[in-house]
Amino acid sequence: MARLDRCLEPLSRPWTVFYEYEDDPDAPLNANGKRPRRARWFAIGDSEPLAFFAGIWTPWRGDRGSARNPRRGEHELFGFLTYEPNAIVKPIRPKAMPAILTKPAEIEIWLSADCKEAKALQRPYPAEAMTLLPLEPETKEVQQATLF
Repeated sequence: MARLDRCLEPLSRPWTVFYEYEDDPDAPLNANGKRPRRARWFAIGDSEPLAFFAGIWTPWRGDRGSARNPRRGEHELFGFLTYEPNAIVKPIRPKAMPAILTKPAEIEIWLSADCKEAKALQRPYPAEAMTLLPLEPETKEVQQATLF
């Protein structure tokens, strides 16, 4: 993982929250026998004014999109590092959680250190520094906010 391939993805409103989807256990099964999914928001402690996912990106040339509507050409692909989830995230997303950076030193290491030092940041964020926010009724504004 070259230094030039690393980037930061800021967390959402107000820069210290993110969400994962979970199956809604209270909803009826749909036609496919699955439950609808709902967003569950996680908050980083108030002592952290900004938080970022440790991201990676690469240029790529090829076809993206659907078979019916392919988009040919140059693209920039993006992803972020994940690791085993902490105790707060695991009940919602047992597979993984994003690597979260909150300290200026972590951000500097991620963007400029050698691979071995940067990879050490791939770890779960401390559970005691996070909160699973209560469910709120979905409004049109919430649905629009989670589109991007």
